Amino acid sequence: MSENKIPQGGIPMMPNGPQPGTPVQPVRANPLTKHFRQPKLYLKLPSGGSYWPEGSLELPENGEVPVYPMTAKDELVLKTPDALINGESTATMIQSCIPNIKNAYDTPSLDLDAILIAVRIATYGEKLTITSPVPNTEMTKDVEVDLIMLLDTVQGRTYDPLYVSNGFTFNIRPLNYRQFTKTALKAFEEQRMMQTIADTDLSEEEKMKKFNQSFGKLTSMTLDAVVTQMDWVQFGAEDKVSDKKHILEFFEQTSGEIFDGVKKSIEHKRNDHSLKPLIAQASDEEKAAGAPDTWEVPVSFDQSNFFVRK
Repeated sequence: MSENKIPQGGIPMMPNGPQPGTPVQPVRANPLTKHFRQPKLYLKLPSGGSYWPEGSLELPENGEVPVYPMTAKDELVLKTPDALINGESTATMIQSCIPNIKNAYDTPSLDLDAILIAVRIATYGEKLTITSPVPNTEMTKDVEVDLIMLLDTVQGRTYDPLYVSNGFTFNIRPLNYRQFTKTALKAFEEQRMMQTIADTDLSEEEKMKKFNQSFGKLTSMTLDAVVTQMDWVQFGAEDKVSDKKHILEFFEQTSGEIFDGVKKSIEHKRNDHSLKPLIAQASDEEKAAGAPDTWEVPVSFDQSNFFVRK
C-alpha cells in the first residue's frame, strides 16, 4: 500500500480569482436605471441653510435641494407605529426623498413644514383633501388644500432670533427635529402618566404626591427646552454667555418675569411659523343642519391623511 505524501510547504490552495488567461465578465449595468425616480421639484429651504450643523446638509450654490417622491419602502416605514412615535420613520423618509439632507434629525423646525409639504407634492401631487367634521352637525365636509400655495407661504417665512427684555438680549435658535421629537415624547409620557394616576384606586394623598412628581418633571422639561434653544445671553454690552450650564443657573435664579418673557417669545416664534388653519365655507344644506357660516380646519401632518395615496 503506497503512502500519500504531502508536498513540502503543505497542500496548495486553489486560487480564488480567475485563472490566468480567463476573460473577466464585465458587471452588467441595470437596464432599469433610467426608470429610477427623478426629482419632481426643487426646494428652497426657509432657513437658507442656517441652523444646520456642518455635514448634515449639502446645499447647492443656488440654495435649492432636489425633492424625490417616496418609494414603496418609504411609505411602508411611515406606517410603522414605533418608528412614528420616536420620529425615526419621518427622518428616514426625509433622507430618502431629499438625499442632500445627510442627517434629518438636525433639521431645524423652520424647514420641517416646507420639507414635508414638498415630499407630499412630489409623491402625491399638488392637492390635498382634508375631511373635516361640520360643527354642530353630524356631517363631514371635504376641504381641498392647494399645497403649492401652502408651500409658497411657508417658504416666505422669516425668523428673528432675538428677544430683548430688561436689558438682556436672548439669541433663540429653533429646535431641531431630534430635540422637538424628544421633548414631545417626554411630555406625552408624563401626561399619560398623570392620566393613569387619575384613573387608579390610589388614595387622594398618594395621587397628589404622584401628581406633584409628574408636574415637577414637566416643569424641568420646560426649563430644559428653553435652555436648549439659547445660543447666547447678553446683558447690555457685557460678554455674551453661551455656556448652557451658566444659562440654566441664570434661569433658575432670575425672576419669573424674565423667564416667562423668554418662554412666551419662544412660543410666539413657534406660532408664527406654524401652519394656519383653513377657513371652510358652509353650504346651504350644512347651514340648515345647524352649521356656522365658516369654521377653521386645521392642517396637520398626520400620517393617516397627509401621507396617504388617494
